Amino acid sequence: MSHTCYATQMAKVITQRTLRNDSGEIMRGLDRGESYIVTRNGVPVGELVPVRRRTAVPAGMLVAALAGAPRIDPTRFRKDIDELIDQDPRPRA
Repeated sequence: MSHTCYATQMAKVITQRTLRNDSGEIMRGLDRGESYIVTRNGVPVGELVPVRRRTAVPAGMLVAALAGAPRIDPTRFRKDIDELIDQDPRPRA
């Protein structure tokens, strides 16, 4: 499978035919973080980019980050939220 480097986005340029014939390899490339520009008759028609994966913060790191935070008074917190957000359950006219 031959690729040309797409200079501005560092994506590999592939033809529609390559996408069809080498889809498994392209999917593995996406898993590796590679991006692709798909062309048809030499004209770019689409872009394939990897989905950004979310990373979880380890519980210990979160606990350490919040260790010095002030305690939240639940009654005051609820009052503050009620003042800021309209939570009227009735349908709007």
